[in-house]
Amino acid sequence: MSMSAPRPSEYDYIIIGAGSAGCVLANRLSEDPGVEVLLLEAGGRDWNPWIHVPVGYFKTMHNPATDWCYLTEPDPGIANRQLQWPRGKVLGGSSSLNGLLYIRGQKQDYDDWAGDGNTGWDYASVLPYFKKSECQSRGADDYHGVDGPLHVSDLRLRREIAERFIDAAKAIGIPGNSDVNGQDQEGVGYFQQTAFKGFRCSTAKAFLRPARKRRNLTVMTRAQCKQLLLDGKHVHGVVFEHQKQEKTARARREVILSSGAIGSPQILQCSGIGEPEHLKSVGVECRHTLPGVGENLQDHLQVRLVFKTSCSTLNDEVRHPLKQFMVGTQYVLTRTGPLTLAASQVYVFTQSREGLDRPDIQFHMQPLSADKPAEGVHPFSAFTSSVCQLRPHSRGRVRITSANPLDYPAIHPNYLSAEEDQRVVVDAIKVARRIAEAKPLEEVITEEYVPGEKFQTDEELLDAARQYSQTIYHPTSTCKMGSDSDPMAVVDARLRVHGLSGLRVVDASIMPSIVSGNTNAPTIMIAEKAADMIKEDHGGPS
Repeated sequence: MSMSAPRPSEYDYIIIGAGSAGCVLANRLSEDPGVEVLLLEAGGRDWNPWIHVPVGYFKTMHNPATDWCYLTEPDPGIANRQLQWPRGKVLGGSSSLNGLLYIRGQKQDYDDWAGDGNTGWDYASVLPYFKKSECQSRGADDYHGVDGPLHVSDLRLRREIAERFIDAAKAIGIPGNSDVNGQDQEGVGYFQQTAFKGFRCSTAKAFLRPARKRRNLTVMTRAQCKQLLLDGKHVHGVVFEHQKQEKTARARREVILSSGAIGSPQILQCSGIGEPEHLKSVGVECRHTLPGVGENLQDHLQVRLVFKTSCSTLNDEVRHPLKQFMVGTQYVLTRTGPLTLAASQVYVFTQSREGLDRPDIQFHMQPLSADKPAEGVHPFSAFTSSVCQLRPHSRGRVRITSANPLDYPAIHPNYLSAEEDQRVVVDAIKVARRIAEAKPLEEVITEEYVPGEKFQTDEELLDAARQYSQTIYHPTSTCKMGSDSDPMAVVDARLRVHGLSGLRVVDASIMPSIVSGNTNAPTIMIAEKAADMIKEDHGGPS
């Protein structure tokens, strides 16, 4: 990208948000040298070295230099607690902060999307886009690709407690599964991660970095979007703040919102697009009625069980300064060891009760334990068995609280508000305890530290879930995809905002329902598919 001459204030495409989806779009749309693409990112460059060390999320989450540091409203479903919701405020977005875990979800997730009228989003239609992104270290097959820029690799860390956890899951009847993104999701095995040779592979590194040399792509960091420009029912540009100046950029073809499940509905509402009475209550003139903006919020809520153990865990390896030095030296010299740790080592996808046709709960097993990552690990040997409901029924919302686009919106997750979710979370804790009671773990576990054995009845287990649960950082669905007959749909199956021209939403907010697993890989897929649709709609090659 040449820096010698000022860029025009008019572009073919303006992408708002350089996160998991925005970086993909910037790459794919700028492949056509005949178009001008502007990518706006409210955060800064991904220069913090901890971004690129896999375990660096301990340093970048809850850090205002890289994280929006959102906080939910007090939630009755979790004992009126407020939860921190990290979201990436940096090139790469949350793919620069997340736990690196590569999970696509279940085939039925996408078939359900298509079954609700979203043509082209069935599993057979989206699988090619997963493969297009991927550079799979294990090689190509019917489910995986090797020609994409996103490196997906096996973990570089193995520990005895993880092997025992896998054996314990098998002991209670959960099958082994070496490829959770292949033929079937059910089972237990080691996660794969978005990493290459011991370094994080964010979308900024995989997609944006190789595209930045193109003269037709302009990337602006520290560029805070304030509102969209509307001419009647046509969106033709964006107002943003950059270097303490208010600036305007116009789009010849489209503005594309890729600001995530919190940022995208916030920008729409600040621009007068949303539910009229809500907008009026905060002093925003309604320019276009779309009652679903900010509604339908979904997230995976995890209950983190911690077990003390006589078996050595990473708590023993990293809590002393000398051992930390040794771990750091190992990483620098070999790119192996604890600093290559993804957010979890072992997954389990299984049913919370008999009779279900597919897994409805997921485990993330970590060979360490901590109250909060920033506070360091516990001063004793322990591991974490975290379990979440894959397809929650509870629905929340994101709503702006003022006309000022710099004010954070109110986030209401409404966790455990649905009775079905309350039942599943109780059954999930029981499954976690069954795994812990199986011989491979039972013989090394000395105590259930959290929540503790005092919680036994269903009512007590539900109370424990309300007290000890945390987000697993997967907010989605606040700009729901659906047909124009769905009053809560915000975008159509081609991700165009209903009733407006020149505007699409491309990020995790368009998911009609949350996928059954971690959300980063599906978000990248959404952007890959959207880029092809955008090219097709404007007469270009896909």
